[in-house]
Amino acid sequence: MRTLAELPHPDFKITIFSMNQKFILKFEQGTLEQNYKIAEADITDGINGVFQLIDDEFTAAVSACFNEMRKSFIQAYKKHEYWFI
Repeated sequence: MRTLAELPHPDFKITIFSMNQKFILKFEQGTLEQNYKIAEADITDGINGVFQLIDDEFTAAVSACFNEMRKSFIQAYKKHEYWFI
């Protein structure tokens, strides 16, 4: 896997990778991460096409997904009472 770019964002880390003719978009926020795989053939302008894909609307959806992921994890964690001293 080859790192192509890291994009600045105030809420999470965005890294773009290339592997097996796919672009992999990795979004990280604390202990959570989201990955999206896109065939290079589906993006007409290469890495610039990926940059265009990561717009305000998409990053807002990623942020909302992180919020839901965190909420679900906290609920599951509390249900099983995993408390560290």
